[in-house]
Amino acid sequence: MRRSVERLSVSPSLVLVDGSMAIPGLSVPQKPVIKGDDRVPAIAAASVIAKVLRDRVMEAMDRIYPRYSFASHKGYPSALHKSLIAEYGPSPIHRLSFKGVLADDDKTFS
Repeated sequence: MRRSVERLSVSPSLVLVDGSMAIPGLSVPQKPVIKGDDRVPAIAAASVIAKVLRDRVMEAMDRIYPRYSFASHKGYPSALHKSLIAEYGPSPIHRLSFKGVLADDDKTFS
């Protein structure tokens, strides 16, 4: 998230962060807001925009890796997603650091 803020064309006077943790190494003032998407309209709007963008990215990835049905589950750990990882192994875009992506961790992918 730090890189995203630092790459903005304008420098914000304050960054509102959804959650309890500050962004490490951020060079501008910030304020963590617990349950920010419920309390701050700008955070709620950013959450919606991020979800829509992520869904579109997953739909594009579905065209590249159709066997994983990314357009269907959008990368969330659904039963379908877990079964496809078990059948085909992780794709090049799966984050191996997520528990359950590797077969040994499947019991924690819930």
